[in-house]
Amino acid sequence: MNSPAGPQPPVDKTPGPTADPAAATPEAPTHDMPPAKRSGMLRSTAVFTAMTFLSRIAGYLRDWLQATMFGAGPAVSAFVVAYRIPNYLRRIFAEGSFSSAFVPVLTELRERGDKKALQDFMDHVAGALLAVVVVISALGVLAAPWIAKLFLLFAPPDSQTVPLAAQMLRITFPYLIFISMTALAGAALNSFRHFALPAFAPILHNLALIAAMLLLAQYLKPPEMALAWGVLAAGILQMLLLWPALGRLGIRPRFKLDFRNEGVRRVFKLMLPTVFSSSVAQVNVLVGTMFASLLVPAAQSWLYYSDRLTEMPLGLFGVAIGTVILPQLSRHHAQADEAGYSKSLDWGLRMVLLLGMPAALGLALLAEPLTVSLFRYGEFTSEDSRMVGYALTAMCIGVPAFMLSKVLLSAFYSRKDTRTPMRAAIWTVVINVILIAVLVTPMWKMGLPFAHAGIAAATAIAGTFNAALLWRWLRRDGTYQPEPGWGRWLLRLAIALLVMAMVVVGLREWIGDWTVMRASHRWAWLLLVIGAGAAAYGITLLLAGVRPRHLRH
Repeated sequence: MNSPAGPQPPVDKTPGPTADPAAATPEAPTHDMPPAKRSGMLRSTAVFTAMTFLSRIAGYLRDWLQATMFGAGPAVSAFVVAYRIPNYLRRIFAEGSFSSAFVPVLTELRERGDKKALQDFMDHVAGALLAVVVVISALGVLAAPWIAKLFLLFAPPDSQTVPLAAQMLRITFPYLIFISMTALAGAALNSFRHFALPAFAPILHNLALIAAMLLLAQYLKPPEMALAWGVLAAGILQMLLLWPALGRLGIRPRFKLDFRNEGVRRVFKLMLPTVFSSSVAQVNVLVGTMFASLLVPAAQSWLYYSDRLTEMPLGLFGVAIGTVILPQLSRHHAQADEAGYSKSLDWGLRMVLLLGMPAALGLALLAEPLTVSLFRYGEFTSEDSRMVGYALTAMCIGVPAFMLSKVLLSAFYSRKDTRTPMRAAIWTVVINVILIAVLVTPMWKMGLPFAHAGIAAATAIAGTFNAALLWRWLRRDGTYQPEPGWGRWLLRLAIALLVMAMVVVGLREWIGDWTVMRASHRWAWLLLVIGAGAAAYGITLLLAGVRPRHLRH
């Protein structure tokens, strides 16, 4: 159950005019840059992470306002369905599948230094992508009632959630057009090592939804319709932010439509097998959405809020490292540098575990304090907070695996191998469906109020299986050769995690019942516990011998 907000691009330079035009134009291949102009992956990841952190803060404000104004009722569940379906398509035609196929081909053309071929590639790919998403959006608008029924398959016949979801789908489907053009621009900027502006774009997404809730909700019936209009406005704003940056790089597309164009055929050929593989978490979320309609009306909302919380570490670290490492791996592959390729991948995996493991552990240990502190206001009840906490605890099982998958998928896509991840994704979805049926059905039959947590647990376990399968295949093919010192690295992480857990659990139990505190006290204690846990983790790593030089690529 991964995020609606999928890989967004960020980093070390803004896409505005650069001090050295040669470093920003297609005529200057990356491998000819002086060392001083090369941006290290750690620095790029840090910039991406900083921008994503701002986006997540805005996202929290959006979720807090949504929970306060609307709670977790049927209308919010209808929006969850109307948001997740075009959001899944966004991962296919915008960020995940498209970017995974587009960036390696674009990087190869940049390495050749042929500006004319690069511009022709941008023109035709943009034209083909626009044509496809316009057709799909139109079909989605027309078929909205049937799509809503499909994803609310088990909802009661008299439920108002289905027609409301269909109404919202007619508004959110056109969002796919604008966000696809945004993703095209973002992927191109990432290839030119301009990560900051694309990483900033999701902030506009959250701000647009906040503005829609504040300005439109009072005039609409039901007021939750404002969320759908906010999604559409967000897509438009993000496109308007990134599109001019392509002009400053001299590669703004002119939209030529020819599906027989060589570049278009290469991208779509690489892209088709990634439909499952790069968005397997979203597929599993949609499967979970269907099963959640069996449960109480608020189940989909509870899963949505828990999913939003797991997006914080996934976006800050997993997506950041995966986005930054893809162009780097693509360059190593284009230059036939197998040793550099394996070392870059090894660095990415170590960084994901270094950051992802404590994030997952912290979310699991602080599930209830987090949900109470973040959402227990207005229409969002104590019961809602507890149910979100159950789902969040279950979902944390898979957070490190979700993050590892982002890096492992980049390893396959950089070599233009999209079929192998597709095989892993198909197996993952099958396992997810089986696990949901096995875990949720008996819980539902027994009437357990936390049956929705079974959906979260199934998705997390299936995601772990996906990451393990991808890693195994990379090792089997000899593509990835682990660098020395992995055993010592994992031992140090384990010791630091143990110390962190002791500190966090000790403080949590000492503080007591979070639900009876005032909001300001909740926040103060939450920040204190998070800070103490992070400090314990970092200090233990230092005492165990981890130094800043170990984090550099």
